[in-house]
Amino acid sequence: MQRILKSTVMNGMSNAEIVLLLGERFRQYRLQCRLTQEEVSVQTGISVFTIRKFETGKAVNLSLQTLLALLRVVGQIEEVGKLLPPLPPNPEQTYKQTAQVKRIKHGR
Repeated sequence: MQRILKSTVMNGMSNAEIVLLLGERFRQYRLQCRLTQEEVSVQTGISVFTIRKFETGKAVNLSLQTLLALLRVVGQIEEVGKLLPPLPPNPEQTYKQTAQVKRIKHGR
C-alpha cells in the first residue's frame, strides 16, 4: 500500500518538483555522510556549482551520469535498480508454457 501511495504522490508532481525533492534528499544524504559540497565535487568530478544547483532544485539538465556519480558518493547507487525493477512474469505466457507440458507416461 505504501508503494502505491508513493507512486501516486510522484505522479501528481511536476518534473521540476521531483528534481527539487531529489535534490533535497541528496543534500540530506550528503550531510548524513558528513560530506561538504566541495568534497563531493572532488570525489565525483562534478562542479560545486552543479551540486548546489541540484540540491536547490535548479538543475534542469542534470545528466544520468551525473546523477549516478552523486548517488554513488552517498552510498545510494543500489537504489537505481528500483527505478525500473524487473518485470514480473507475464501470466499469459506462464500459462501457455504450463499448458504445453504433456503428461509423462511411465511403462509398467
